[in-house]
Amino acid sequence: MANSGYGKRLAGDEDPHADPDFAHLLPRDAEVAVFIDHLDSGHAMGHKVIAAEHPRYGQQATRSSLTRITEAGHLRWIKEHITVEDNTMRWVTRTYWSRTRRSAAWWAEFARRRNGRIVPGDLRPGLARTDEPELPEPEPEPRPEAGAEAGADPESRTSYLALAAIRDAEPRMRLSEADCRSLASLAEEWLTRGATPQDITRAVTDGLPATVNNPGGLARNRLENRMPPKKAKIRQKAAPRRARVTRAVMACMSCDADERTTEIRGGMCSECRAEYEAAVGAEEAGLLDAGYVPDTFLAAPDAVYEVVDVPRRAAEVRAAAGLPPRAERAL
Repeated sequence: MANSGYGKRLAGDEDPHADPDFAHLLPRDAEVAVFIDHLDSGHAMGHKVIAAEHPRYGQQATRSSLTRITEAGHLRWIKEHITVEDNTMRWVTRTYWSRTRRSAAWWAEFARRRNGRIVPGDLRPGLARTDEPELPEPEPEPRPEAGAEAGADPESRTSYLALAAIRDAEPRMRLSEADCRSLASLAEEWLTRGATPQDITRAVTDGLPATVNNPGGLARNRLENRMPPKKAKIRQKAAPRRARVTRAVMACMSCDADERTTEIRGGMCSECRAEYEAAVGAEEAGLLDAGYVPDTFLAAPDAVYEVVDVPRRAAEVRAAAGLPPRAERAL
């Protein structure tokens, strides 16, 4: 699985599974597409990760298949600029998958609709869920005014009634009306700390002597000395900060360039597309057999691979295809 917020993300509005879903693809590409379609949401979408898990194909085969699957309209890489509630900003690149084949216009509209989406801004690597539009803030529920009970008739307050009930529970503790009024603040503190009226009655009446000469004084002493501890404050987990997608642009699947600096067509920038079209031309000319999978393309988990200078090898391929050297992209 990828970091939270990255990996496979469904574009939504899918057709149900069907046998001809990927019939328009080459056999190997269709097999890789079916494999991706059955991955869980959030699964890493890099060609190396997919190749490590695919039972038949290695990294090179998986990478070329991903290119053709993207060209066919099933995959897109979209960069989303997000602004968090604390005014921090960042760009994230997300991978969107559609079992249904989509046109370039459909993907362009999909990227446009990303703008304005709300995500949790917990600032861990990646941000999850940009699938819900912003909802209006719920109306806060009215809370009872602090001290509302304190302003009520003292004889109707819970603390007063709890003390008055002691007279019925234990004849030796006949608290007067004045006693109940003066002890109400102590009883209120008991209730605030989570005690019940029954707890107050037990604390005041348990283990009484045979004769009680001063019920009010004894009740005060017991309410003060047997006061329950304050509730430990439970540290609430801080709610994740929300963030808003403020811009979404198409990105190249190969080099991560985006449409702010170059044209993105079919999920690829112009330079990566030139390389792709050169490879397609070689296949059509018979120089490459699209159905043939060399051994180096097959998965070999226990093999030791040679370290390859990728930029140099890419330059040799471009030269062999008659393409100009790749321009250095400024950072």
